[in-house]
Amino acid sequence: MSADPTQVLAFETDCHIFDGCGFPAPGLHSFLFKPLWGDADSNVYFNKPMLLALLGSIIVIGFFWAAFRKPKVVPGKLQMVAESGYDFIRRGVVYETIGKKEGEKYVPLVVSLFFFIWMMNLWSIVPVAQFPVTSIIAYPLVLALIVYVLWVSLTFKRHGFVGFFKNVTGYDKSLGAVLPLAMLIEFFSNLLVRPFTHAVRLFANMFAGHTLLLLFTIASWYLLNGVGIAYAGVSFLMTIVMTAFELFIQALQAYVFVLLTCTYIQGALAEHH
Repeated sequence: MSADPTQVLAFETDCHIFDGCGFPAPGLHSFLFKPLWGDADSNVYFNKPMLLALLGSIIVIGFFWAAFRKPKVVPGKLQMVAESGYDFIRRGVVYETIGKKEGEKYVPLVVSLFFFIWMMNLWSIVPVAQFPVTSIIAYPLVLALIVYVLWVSLTFKRHGFVGFFKNVTGYDKSLGAVLPLAMLIEFFSNLLVRPFTHAVRLFANMFAGHTLLLLFTIASWYLLNGVGIAYAGVSFLMTIVMTAFELFIQALQAYVFVLLTCTYIQGALAEHH
């Protein structure tokens, strides 16, 4: 197979059905990229996902800077789009979850998280890029750890050590004899499992979605030979359907991530009863 095994795309292989070669199925190798700069062996390098993350950050920052650098009472099209997105997260996520009084100070963080994650997801369907940065676990994990540190620090600040302990263990003396077991489960769930599930939910959806897109895209090319052309048309149709579905999932996963973020913040600020 002539394709670079670390970057398998449909147009990078001359292999077709009935040519005596196997189907170049996507796998973990589809998520590995050679360094654009540096040496992978030394762990000091810069690759395609890093480049996309950097470009995505610049795009998000540039978009909001361009929209709000000269705000007008009667907004133009760009300012109106930016205000609509900002207001959707502020009112529909932060205010609804945390409340207006407590939540206002966290709006910039939540808005930044949403649009950054959404942009990282969108790279999956952008020509040439064609890779969701969040399908690499390191990126969702770092974002989840930022939220985790915020949650822990807010809980300590609001409730003190004893209050923090009650908050993370779900202390409720009315549970009686099962209280120690319930506290142990809640402790491990909140302090150990929470950041992991927060990150994996985003990562797993983007990983699976990108794999399916690759599968149908590669299959469309692979089947372009003989009677396989008829099946190639079906596979190409599925590629279009999956791309449209991914557009929905990309926005949904960004929304779910920030919704959970606000839920954790609200839990840290709430009084324990």
